Amino acid sequence: MSEPPTSATPLPAGLSVVVPVYNSAGILPRLVARLGPVLAATGLRHEVILVNDGSRDRSWEVIEQLATAHPWLRGLCLMRNYGQHNALLAGVRAARFATTTTMDDDLQHPPEELPKLLAKFAEGWDVVYGPPEHEQHSLLRNASSVVTKLALQGAMGAETARMVSAVRVFHTGLRESFAAYHSPFVNLDVLLTWGTTRFGAVRLRRESRAQGQSNYTFGKLLGHTLNMLTGFSVLPLQLASIIGFAFTLFGGGVLVYVLGRYFVTGNSVAGFPFLASIIAIFSGAQLFALGMIGEYLARIHFRTMHKPAYTVQRAVGHPNA
Repeated sequence: MSEPPTSATPLPAGLSVVVPVYNSAGILPRLVARLGPVLAATGLRHEVILVNDGSRDRSWEVIEQLATAHPWLRGLCLMRNYGQHNALLAGVRAARFATTTTMDDDLQHPPEELPKLLAKFAEGWDVVYGPPEHEQHSLLRNASSVVTKLALQGAMGAETARMVSAVRVFHTGLRESFAAYHSPFVNLDVLLTWGTTRFGAVRLRRESRAQGQSNYTFGKLLGHTLNMLTGFSVLPLQLASIIGFAFTLFGGGVLVYVLGRYFVTGNSVAGFPFLASIIAIFSGAQLFALGMIGEYLARIHFRTMHKPAYTVQRAVGHPNA
């Protein structure tokens, strides 16, 4: 079994639970009330890190209150809304124990299922995901999730990508493999592949969302997929090259057809409709390739601007408790 990357200073044994928070003021007390007994029952030293990702409700006030009431709870408040994976990255980098678990703030992932995830992790995996036993999203949301997971296959492998979930447990030391990563486009699952290829999964029970609706619309998931494809792989550029090569062959075939018809029948191909169709096809292929190149240039531009993945505005809690 491959050893996980280790920090320069070994991390103490224990469990850090990272939860990105967005407009969840009404859910957080229930989440913490259910997490507390579960973490205590593990017998491990533990902490919960709630990362407020630019919430527009009273989420940060609630986090401050919870941090005062529970010495094992910490809070980070980001300057604005950066996105779920950016908030996760902030929490993972702040974790102080050797094992990190991530979960959403909506109680769809029951805290009581955490021991099952940890038991699978104890088998020797470096990362373990907790996909749901049954998907409970709409058909459109499920379709967008499939697209996102297909985009992950190039970096993670098909089998692992199908099991990706917001609930994961991994060696905190894996963060050393992406310590120098500062791009504003973040996908934690891809970053974890930079440190290991040992991924496992266990099916977990899933409950209905405790409050409100998911903030991930089809459009947001589609944008997330595009960012992931252009930010962490060269697949779109390869696709553009394949399309260019295919249309070059197609153009050669059209030329052979036109010349062959002229020499065999003495008649040329009908003019405007045929020519307009060919121009439209080739123009579309060229614009597609230029668009893909433009997406990559935009990301290079953002990286040269040194735009941060997140900025922590305030922090509460007892990091040394």
